[in-house]
Amino acid sequence: MPAVIRFDTEKDSTIRRMTDIHAIQEYPRPFVAPPRFAHGFSRLDISNGANIRVKSTVSDVTKNKADFQVISWDDTQLFGCIQSVFALAPGNLQFSTGEHMRNLKADPESPSSVRINFDRPFVTPPKVVVFFNHLDFEKGKAWRLITSATAIDAMGFTLNIETWYDTVLHAAQASWIAYPEDTTHIYSTSVNTGPGEVHVSNRPQARQSNSEIVFGDVGFCRDPDVFVAFNTIDIDSDANLRVVAYVDNVSREGLTWHIDSWDDTVLYSAGVSIVAFNEFH
Repeated sequence: MPAVIRFDTEKDSTIRRMTDIHAIQEYPRPFVAPPRFAHGFSRLDISNGANIRVKSTVSDVTKNKADFQVISWDDTQLFGCIQSVFALAPGNLQFSTGEHMRNLKADPESPSSVRINFDRPFVTPPKVVVFFNHLDFEKGKAWRLITSATAIDAMGFTLNIETWYDTVLHAAQASWIAYPEDTTHIYSTSVNTGPGEVHVSNRPQARQSNSEIVFGDVGFCRDPDVFVAFNTIDIDSDANLRVVAYVDNVSREGLTWHIDSWDDTVLYSAGVSIVAFNEFH
């Protein structure tokens, strides 16, 4: 079965350089062979004094452990980050996963929307979950970015990585997970702190946002494991980028999600993808 792994750079790092923070961690449970990973961020704390540059990587993967790493570069000052990792067992063949980079620095014409084709088609249109694992913004302009999956069919989907207004995006990468829509013991959704229109950057949100989710008809045999990663940010660049997402009150019936900022950060909106699951059959 899959597993959720969290690497907190402030608590778990064993090797910490100015631009390279990582730790070799054992999985919550061993796999029979090296797993596949989809990974993103559930906490970011980065200075606004330089460009926002951060990426999530996983290397040296074995069936028991891997090297979880958060990297910044050049003069970016990364104070802290939580890397959220969704680990798929070799037997979880019903899941497809991948990632796509929109690199405007290398190609200024890089499109905001691309077609992703699954390695193996699904029988019916699957559920698709998307989130960021690489960010590269210019300083001095608000940091605005959203990723989404549209036009989903059995063969693939359209992956969107978009910004708006005067944001200067150099590059962003989105990771994605797709699974059959009739998979049992799994619930996924996307939530956002914003007022509904994501592209509204003049309404600061409360520093603490939260809401309950009810799983409805999805049946869990025990309290589920929960994966959380950002799919949207809209934050003013006049202060540091500080945002964290987490869940609590997790039960078989539902959970409460939280998206918080702190100190003088001005948060216009932020959104996360959430995946809750038990064993898959």
